[in-house]
Amino acid sequence: MSERKHIKVTYSTLASPDPLLHEYFDESVVEAKAGFGKTFPMYINGEERTASQTFEKRSPVDLDLVMGYFQKGTAEDVNDAVATAKAAFLAWSGRPWQERVAIMRKAADLISERLFHMGAVMSLEIGKNRLEALGDVEETADLIRYNCDAIEQNDNFSRPLLSESDKHHNRSVLKPYGVWAVISPFNFPGALAGGPAGAALVAGNCVVLKPATDTPYTAWLLTECFRDAGVPAGVFNFVTGGGRSVGQTLVDHPDVAGVTFTGSYDVGMHILRTFAQGRYPRPVIAEMGGKNPTIISKKADIDKAAMGVMRSAFGLQGQKCSACSRVYVHNDVKDEFMTKLVDLTSQINVGDPTVKDNWMGPVANMGAYEDYKEFVADLHANGDVVFGGKILEELGNGYFVAPTIVDNLPLDHRLWKQEMFLPIVTVTGYEDMDKAMKMANDVEYGLTAGFFSEDDDEVQWWLDNIEAGVLYVNRSSGATTGAWPGYQSFGGWKGSGSTGKAAGSFYYVQQYMKEQSQTIVG
Repeated sequence: MSERKHIKVTYSTLASPDPLLHEYFDESVVEAKAGFGKTFPMYINGEERTASQTFEKRSPVDLDLVMGYFQKGTAEDVNDAVATAKAAFLAWSGRPWQERVAIMRKAADLISERLFHMGAVMSLEIGKNRLEALGDVEETADLIRYNCDAIEQNDNFSRPLLSESDKHHNRSVLKPYGVWAVISPFNFPGALAGGPAGAALVAGNCVVLKPATDTPYTAWLLTECFRDAGVPAGVFNFVTGGGRSVGQTLVDHPDVAGVTFTGSYDVGMHILRTFAQGRYPRPVIAEMGGKNPTIISKKADIDKAAMGVMRSAFGLQGQKCSACSRVYVHNDVKDEFMTKLVDLTSQINVGDPTVKDNWMGPVANMGAYEDYKEFVADLHANGDVVFGGKILEELGNGYFVAPTIVDNLPLDHRLWKQEMFLPIVTVTGYEDMDKAMKMANDVEYGLTAGFFSEDDDEVQWWLDNIEAGVLYVNRSSGATTGAWPGYQSFGGWKGSGSTGKAAGSFYYVQQYMKEQSQTIVG
């Protein structure tokens, strides 16, 4: 095969890709399927490792499609991974930071070079459409590059402090912690595994990555990129298995110096509380979901609002922590908005996400499929399901469901506040904007939020009062979704995040390091 032209895909360019993109992706799907059914190892101390048991990964697109077999790791595997990471820490952290940056930049370049293969696997592994999958892979590389940039631009965060005299030399330096655990989610199996792992590594930590059991394949491909870039043995380790066994063992391990977790509020809070039981405080970077609102003013451009909500509510089947799940629209424009939203949603093609014309794929797993059925039964009983609200068995042997719009759901109903993580959006009208703001803020989450208005004073009022970490105004490409490293920081307030520091911005990589003050007299 001839060498492929590099095509960069971001979430804001999803509508205008290079024509060659589709040709490359289609070829890669065929190539990826030809390699399915193999058994994949864990990776500990630079060596492939197998366990006594494996688990199979079937595609949610076609439950007859076995993508591969992965190791059911044990506590012993976790203990070995942590021990080898601890042993490798001194050499890795003591290496000149420029060398760490060079290795991580090579890893990012390999991810970009392998864009289409990784994207094809991801699409079949979790049900992302081709452009969302390719965007996830490219974001992984850009997150790594962004953190490399931060280390370079700040001279590895070594800075002079004030000095009492010419004989006093005071300095602040940041140093890595040690062994860092990354527990990554299924919905962004590249960016939310490789981004935190890359930050930890370039800062000088050694990493043990434990991916979601739904997405071990993408994590293995990421592992290959780190390995092939020259990350030394023991510095990066990859373990697979269940959350209660492998994940909990990592969190409980006394030699794990820090944890990055992305997932549900309940699991994130459990990790925070468990990790706090150690001998001394250790950092936990947790991103724990959202119940993201969009407020639409009577002064909004309704075409922008409808498009933005549709894309944010139903992209990746609503399985984004940033998905728009609640809409508050002024009563004067509600009918117009609902008509346009239903019309746009009716044009969504649901099906095999590797097919170019399909924008929505299946939900991730049986648990999500069953949750959808439970939620829509409740919504049919208590609100008006104006679109969707059904499973799509006719699409084949996968977890296909319809994008769902709900009106007139009582405001005290639990699903105004509970994260569903599914393609379901609830809509209500309002008369008073202050009351709409109060409803928008009245949840335990605070990740993303959207606003539509053509009035500058209203925009500023909204920016001053909304309680969330990532804000978008008049964004038709995604009312509450679509952050990209360096363009939008991504981190949550309240129950959506544990540190108040966001990825892809000025303060992220420093969280993987601790400060030391150095004074030399002489």
